[in-house]
This record gives sequence, C-alpha cells and structure tokens, in this order.
Amino acid sequence: MNPSDLEQISTQLESQNTRDRMVALASLRDVPAEFAVPLIKKVLDDESLQIRAMAVFALGIKQTDESYPILLDILVNEPDYSIRADAAGALGYLQDPRAFEPLSRAFYEDTDWLVRFSAAVSLGNLKDPRAYDLLIQALDSNEIVLQQAAIAALGEIKALDAVDHILRFAQSEDWLVRQRLAEALGQLPTPKSLSALKYLERDSHPQVAEAARISLQRLEEGKEE
Repeated sequence: MNPSDLEQISTQLESQNTRDRMVALASLRDVPAEFAVPLIKKVLDDESLQIRAMAVFALGIKQTDESYPILLDILVNEPDYSIRADAAGALGYLQDPRAFEPLSRAFYEDTDWLVRFSAAVSLGNLKDPRAYDLLIQALDSNEIVLQQAAIAALGEIKALDAVDHILRFAQSEDWLVRQRLAEALGQLPTPKSLSALKYLERDSHPQVAEAARISLQRLEEGKEE
C-alpha cells in the first residue's frame, strides 16, 4: 500500500462531506488490517450513523489486537441500539472465543431485539457449544427473527440435542423460519433430521424446498465420507 494513498484516505475521512467519508471508508476494503484499523478508528464517533455502522462492521473484518476491545466497549457502552447490534455482529466475524460471555450477556440483558438478534447470530458464528441453553431459550421468543437466529445458530454449533426442539417449527407460518430450519437440519445428521427434510422438500415455498434439498444432499454426502 502506497503511503500517499493512505494519506489521501486519511484526509478524505476528515472531509465535511458525508459521502466523501463514506467512500474513503469503503476504499479501506483492500487495505491490510494493520493500516486500515487506525483509519477506521477516526470515524467510530462520526456524526453519521451510517458511517459509524460501516466502521464497526469493518473492525470485524479488519482484525488486529485492537479490534476486540474496541468492539466490546461499543457493545457494552454505546447508547445507540443499532450500533450495539453492529458491534455484536462484528464480534461474531472476529470468531474470538472471548466474545462468548459478552455476547451472552447482551442476549440476556439488552433491551433491544436487534441487539439480541445480532448476539444470537454471532454466538452461532463462534460455534461455541456453551451457547446451547441460551439458544434453546431463544426459540421461545415472541420475536420471530430471534427464533430464526436461534435455529440457524443451533445448526452452526452442531447441537444434535436441539433437533427435537427445533422440529416444532416445521409448520411455522413464517417461511423464513422454515428455511432456517431446513438449513440447520443439514448440519444435524440424525434420522429425525432426514425425515423432516424430506417433508420440507415438499414445502409450498420454493426457497424452503430448495434449502431442504441442499441439506438432504449434504447429509447424504456426509454419510458417504
């Protein structure tokens, strides 16, 4: 990376024009993390929520030793719920096992469903089996998106014991819930999973049926290995 290019991006991040700062932040996509993170930090407190959200997301992709503590601080102390949710999501991208406890606390304690949703998704990204009890509890949420996140995450952590718990969603009125179920069952090789996927393969919604078909293929390939 040419130092003059970095200097140009740095200057652009200080522009009064929101679009200039946004373009500069986006241009860090191909910049190595060690050079990108100091520049990302410049706009973490930007007046534009969209730019702040982009910066938080970028910290999950551009990983240095600074990324985790910065994101943790945002998750715990940021007053804006959407930015806390972005921080929770970015912590999942880091796949740092230290994030399990703060993400669990965010799920249990945050008052906003979007933060809890992001925390549940990220717990799946961590692939930490300790999330099992929390995710089973999330299945009973009144928020459908939390149910979707929990089903997907239980698949990610390969929670075979969860199959009986998630099969009740096979006839959910929400097709996205049924799709998440079909996708999760593809990571949970049990006889009940196979039976449920054959049922979902005939689902009236094409994306559910396709997800079930792909999961059945995955399970069949797994048997052959």
